[in-house]
Amino acid sequence: MAEQIVNTYLNTPDNDWYKARLSGLVFAVLAACFMLFIRMFHLQIIEGEEFRRLSESNCIRIQNIDPPRGLIYDSKGELIVDNRPSFNVCITPKDAKPIEETFNRLAALTRAPVSDMEERFKKQKGMPSYNPVVVLPDVDRDILGVIEARRFDLPGVSIQVKPLRHYVHNGSAAHLLGYLGEISQKEMDSGKYPGSLRGDSIGKNGIEKKFEMKLRGIRGGRQVEVDARGRLVRVLRTVEEKPGNTIYLTIDQQLQMAAEALFQGNVGAAVAMDPDNGNILAMVSSPTFDQNEFVAGLSHQTWNALINNPQRPMENKALQGTYPPASTYKILTAMAGLEEGVIDEHTTMVCNGYYRYGNRSYKCWRPDGHGSVDIYRALAHSCDVYFYQVGQRLGVDKLSFYARSSGLGSRTGIDLDNEASGIIPTAEWKKQRTGDVWQRGETLSIAIGQGFNLVTPLQMACFVSAVGNGGKRFKPQLIQKVVDPDGDVVKLTQPELVGKLPVHLTHLNMVRKGLWQVVNAGGTGSLIRMKSLEISGKTGTAQVISRARGDAETSAGPAHWKPHAWFVAYAPAESPKIAVAVIVEHGEHGGSAAAPIARDIIKHYLKETKP
Repeated sequence: MAEQIVNTYLNTPDNDWYKARLSGLVFAVLAACFMLFIRMFHLQIIEGEEFRRLSESNCIRIQNIDPPRGLIYDSKGELIVDNRPSFNVCITPKDAKPIEETFNRLAALTRAPVSDMEERFKKQKGMPSYNPVVVLPDVDRDILGVIEARRFDLPGVSIQVKPLRHYVHNGSAAHLLGYLGEISQKEMDSGKYPGSLRGDSIGKNGIEKKFEMKLRGIRGGRQVEVDARGRLVRVLRTVEEKPGNTIYLTIDQQLQMAAEALFQGNVGAAVAMDPDNGNILAMVSSPTFDQNEFVAGLSHQTWNALINNPQRPMENKALQGTYPPASTYKILTAMAGLEEGVIDEHTTMVCNGYYRYGNRSYKCWRPDGHGSVDIYRALAHSCDVYFYQVGQRLGVDKLSFYARSSGLGSRTGIDLDNEASGIIPTAEWKKQRTGDVWQRGETLSIAIGQGFNLVTPLQMACFVSAVGNGGKRFKPQLIQKVVDPDGDVVKLTQPELVGKLPVHLTHLNMVRKGLWQVVNAGGTGSLIRMKSLEISGKTGTAQVISRARGDAETSAGPAHWKPHAWFVAYAPAESPKIAVAVIVEHGEHGGSAAAPIARDIIKHYLKETKP
């Protein structure tokens, strides 16, 4: 009976409707489960590794460890550039939300302007959100203590310890050493600085730039675990950084500072070198600047003040400044005249204070003249009339040949960028540059170092060094050796002979005799004569404005119209250990402005203190 009732119920129309609804529901559930299965398969199997990486990045991060930059020593082992620890306040964007609130909290604790932090933060736009951004560089220990004490109120804020460049003697050898600055996007894109990151500092000038790849070292890193607020939990793995190479320079730092002190209040340059090997002993460019100000970044106001300063403190005048060589060029004119046979040691000429050529009178610096002079007296007393006539007999192209063969008018190849070449004119050079033919009267100006002639103090130091050592021209060297972190010498500089003066030793010795008389026999450099040390040299007075016919050598007028003062020298006279070139801008007379500086540099180097 019961079975009959059930069958009757199941076969009713209402039950058919229920079975259809139940089947649809089961199908929908099965479809949903299938879709979930497919999605889980895709997430866990197909993209599982990627999501695992993303998940771990929330708690495991890579932190860079900047290497200490290589140290720089002078030739005697005195440390002149090292590193010091700096503490940077950083914000990790991913952990410091909302950013505005974090900025305001930091500003309240440190009194740093919010605008400055926001500007630094915006510079790193496009970087991964888990990369720390430096918003307060190189903070002092008081600020560091405040931030550490309030760390729990500053999510995403961390302290980064980074080695920072430190120049031991503020401003000393600044143009030679150079300075560091933040790498630009253009520099990163150039491919010259592999491995560099935004915010890195690189050499912008001097040795720091030229030897960037040797000094920079190799970056290290560590894998760390952080909590949800970006705070360090533990260090998982560390790859140690490798410091940069150490560089030993050829300069003598004590001599460098002594030479710089001699330029106090003066604008100009000095180069001292060893005539036996070309080693640079000191290189001064005045005024200077403090490289330590560049380390943390200069303000626009400070930078503009430097580059707009009429005394050009950012220019390395020793190798970038170009000046008429003035009467120091008479050394070259004398060499060429003797070598070409247009004069000999017995040739005399009469100086009455002027030389008539064509329809013009060319004045000597001494209005009443020097009387009868030979090569020795002409050099000792810097007689213009004598060298006018030697230049006239030689011609501009012969003078140019000897000048260029002596290294003037071309770069020396020193290990610094932006070296100027200067100008040594020829008749063809003028034709190409101005379209005009060379006038023979212009050769007279060239013969005494005026006219189109332009040289650098470094070129003149190399030239007078070759005169002093008997004619050998060495490439100027700044690097003594480079040592890696393990103490192995990876570079050892050897003297590099680049040529010889184009003159026989007999003729060169005649010139040397005349240079000795400049200082020691009543010549134009007699002011620096010493009984205990014989210095040989040559004075020069370089005009900065054209003189009208008959004008005195030093014209009245503003200070910037006054001539530049030159002195080039070597000592001791018979067996030189040091050669020096000095120029004092608008110093007027080489014998009174430049020669005493050169003498004191020589005395300091040779430890000569007797009068």
